[in-house]
Amino acid sequence: MAPGDESRERRVTGLLERMSLRDKVGQMSSSTPLSRLAVMLFRYNLWPFDSGPNRRLGIPPLRFTDGPRGVAIGHSTCFPVSMARGASFDPALEERVGEAVGIEARARGVNLFGGVCINLLRHPGWGRAQETYGEDTHLLGRLGAGMVTGTQRHLMACVKHFACNSIEDSRFSVNVKVSERALREVYLPHFQACVEAGCASVMCAYNRVNGRYCGHNPDLLTRILKKDWSFDGFVISDFLLAVRETVAAATAGLDIEYPVRWHYGKRLEKAVGRGDVPMDKIDDSVRRILRQKDRFREAAARTGYGPDRIACADHTRLAREVAEKGIVLLRNRDRALPFPPEKVRTLAVIGRLAARANLGDTGSSRVRPPYAVSPLEGISRRAGGRVQVRYESGQCLRKARAAARTADAAVVVAGTDWIQEGENIIPGIGGDRKSLRLKERDERLILTVARENPRTVVVVESGSAVIMEKWRDEAAAILMAWYPGMEGGSAIASILFGDVNPSGKLPLTIPKSEEQFPAFDTKAREVEYGLYHGYRHFDQLGLTPAFAFGFGLSYTTYHYGNLRLDRGSIGPADVLNVSVDVSNAGDRAGEEVAQLYVSCLQSRVERAVKELKGFRRVPLQPGETKTVTFALPARELAYWDGGESGGWRVEPTDYLVRVGPSSRPEDLSLSAGFRVAG
Repeated sequence: MAPGDESRERRVTGLLERMSLRDKVGQMSSSTPLSRLAVMLFRYNLWPFDSGPNRRLGIPPLRFTDGPRGVAIGHSTCFPVSMARGASFDPALEERVGEAVGIEARARGVNLFGGVCINLLRHPGWGRAQETYGEDTHLLGRLGAGMVTGTQRHLMACVKHFACNSIEDSRFSVNVKVSERALREVYLPHFQACVEAGCASVMCAYNRVNGRYCGHNPDLLTRILKKDWSFDGFVISDFLLAVRETVAAATAGLDIEYPVRWHYGKRLEKAVGRGDVPMDKIDDSVRRILRQKDRFREAAARTGYGPDRIACADHTRLAREVAEKGIVLLRNRDRALPFPPEKVRTLAVIGRLAARANLGDTGSSRVRPPYAVSPLEGISRRAGGRVQVRYESGQCLRKARAAARTADAAVVVAGTDWIQEGENIIPGIGGDRKSLRLKERDERLILTVARENPRTVVVVESGSAVIMEKWRDEAAAILMAWYPGMEGGSAIASILFGDVNPSGKLPLTIPKSEEQFPAFDTKAREVEYGLYHGYRHFDQLGLTPAFAFGFGLSYTTYHYGNLRLDRGSIGPADVLNVSVDVSNAGDRAGEEVAQLYVSCLQSRVERAVKELKGFRRVPLQPGETKTVTFALPARELAYWDGGESGGWRVEPTDYLVRVGPSSRPEDLSLSAGFRVAG
């Protein structure tokens, strides 16, 4: 036990001994009244969702709010969506975001933040893709752990949605069939990383896994989460429909029902009285809840969480920094960017999204900032009096064509919004995307402007991949800005004018066509999840995407060299150190994201061609070289053995390490082999 754990357990045991059955069940049941819930259906997150107060025993309630763009109550700092933060490949930056969110949540009277969303992006059409960090389990785990660490300096973090949640339209009913191996290797490691980071809570998903609803699934909640991973926190339900039956949920290991008492409360008391739910199950759940309340009681007593900390200057500056580091430069023909001041004196800004701050979904993740900067506003401010900016909405192609023709450069802002993707709450709004392409009118607008102006930059705002094949060769430059948060317009302008060197990398694969991905049935009643998706799927089938996972350009040039391993053979419990020199060969300072991929060369089981096993963000001045070292534990090479051993197995065989700036084969020319000894 860590220092203080023994005394905490004694306090918790003392409380349990004083509690009646009703007291205990009260800890497991939401205390949000139906009247308040009815109001929040129209203005979600107007107040925190409460559970488990007990005045007689001096036990405070849990007070929950959503995320992950920021605190969903009041007017808080709106950070870029998680997908944009995933593109930063920067766990330390995400930890700073978590700390800012924790401070603002405390200032709103919240002690449980449900904003660590780490569901794996299996298909970019998933409506809530924007709420997670990308398609790779290693990336998800590192960034999720960063958010947990930062947030939990101030309050409890809730990690969601456990597990295999990646279809929105049928989320309440779909059954995910998945092998134990695929579950352990692909869909759960990022959750385990957050558990190992000390998260206080986990939220179950709505869907079923192998025939059982996640909230009723003892394999997920008890066998894997609580026993195999030694998770000592509590599990809460997703809202409204994650709990379908009292006994099944309570015996499976669901500790708290949210947001109101449908199946717990008196129904749970009666189930215990009948002997359908053992008392030791109740005691275990209550102990977990009390343990975390006690763990964070010192944070609750701190001062310094005043309203002046909400959307303060430090946090809004951080929101801008995050947006700048998450924007990905996908194309830059003939160095169209940054805009050279001697050549760009007039600028046409075109598109319906240019004049509005496009913040993303308006469901449970919605954040209402006190202000938000649109791309047009950010560009106009940065241009000042030195560059004349003309805006056209793009509704009239003739006007857009004229504006582009008479300007030195053109910026078209296009993409998706909350109508096309997001949480499926209102029929016809949000949900899973019907197409990965832009609307036809936006594609036509881009082509029209690009044919009139050779220095046309397309800024794409979206929560996930956008197919660009119809127009990408016509654009001089393409920026993937995601939903960039309240300071997004300022960040976009910083990139366009060269105040900031772009450094974002794609946390997902952008295909050439939807046919390159497996079929995505948004109304599916049953789906099967396997070992391959994203770049693993592309590698397995030998497909070439439009833009690969990990790809992103810069205004400078980086060179990789001198790859070396600290030894040629390691044992199954050892750590291999992999070093590479990264140099800035250009004339601008920048930040590069070096990526480490590993292949198992002679496996006894089917395995991915390569897997991301490490990444490092490296700041470099012009002409500077730094040595980047990755620590690669042998256990990271293990596969799940479903045979008699029934556990992780590190194969004694040959492996290949590759390092470079993206997952593209041509970017991974540096390689070295090593062996794991038996």
